[in-house]
Amino acid sequence: MGILVQNFNVVLPYFAVNNNPCSSDFTLHQARFISRRNRCFKFKRTLVMAQNPAVQQLKVLNKHGEKLVGLLHETGSMEIVVLCHGFRSSKETSTISSLAVALENEGISAVRFDFAGNGESEGSFQYGNYHREVEDLRSVIEYFTGVKRTIIAILGHSKGGNVVLLYASKYHDIHAVVNVSGRYNLKRGIEERLGKDFLERIKKEGFIDVKKRTGEVNYRVTEESLMDRLNTNMHEACLSIDERCRVLTVHGSSDEIIPVEDALAFSKIIPNHRLHIIEGADHRYSSHEAELASVVLPFVKECLRSAKDAPQ
Repeated sequence: MGILVQNFNVVLPYFAVNNNPCSSDFTLHQARFISRRNRCFKFKRTLVMAQNPAVQQLKVLNKHGEKLVGLLHETGSMEIVVLCHGFRSSKETSTISSLAVALENEGISAVRFDFAGNGESEGSFQYGNYHREVEDLRSVIEYFTGVKRTIIAILGHSKGGNVVLLYASKYHDIHAVVNVSGRYNLKRGIEERLGKDFLERIKKEGFIDVKKRTGEVNYRVTEESLMDRLNTNMHEACLSIDERCRVLTVHGSSDEIIPVEDALAFSKIIPNHRLHIIEGADHRYSSHEAELASVVLPFVKECLRSAKDAPQ
């Protein structure tokens, strides 16, 4: 049994930067993460690490000249899956990194990257920003298609789920989308973060500072960025998704951030749609990462087979 010791906040099983490959010759069944308070947490993982993993750092310029930093799980396959993180998150989140490892273990290349203003990427964080993040995704896709790779699917978790659906509604060059716990009604969930009178306050002050428990400002919400979210209509966008585009929505029945009803709403309006509810899973799939992978992988493989069988 291999034991991996990391800071508890670092949930990536392994990674390499600056194009230095990392490798492992053991199977990871259980990892022990040590918190800053020296508490020990056990994290059971049924995913098996690749025998010769090659994880490379990638930098892509977006349309605003900002460097987007990503990690490419390279298997040598011409096909690749692009993974998108959620709100105030990064490519390092366990939900995304574990799926990248799962794909790599099946011989499918995957790339996970930070949207501008998040993680290691350049730019400033903006609340909302859905359509600009769509364009960040576009830049990553164009990079890979430019070097003759085939994007077999795009996958997003939480806000990233919204981004991949919005992408599919605007651009029709991707034929498989995986929406993991995306939000259907973007008017919901705001009051919990900004307070009941957020509209009145932001119109009066022009912004709202969201603070940490310590009183330190976590991020600022401007009126423009708030309106970006309020004016993003997922219902209308999903009606514009090509019926030939396969969409898989996965949601946890115990999601504490985005209700499972949102997944049911997506299933009613997206034409070529498949829905899978993971019983007991929370928003981050804390105890259900392996089950999430077991749902996503067959869908991606099915799309991969269809792409290979399609006439050129």
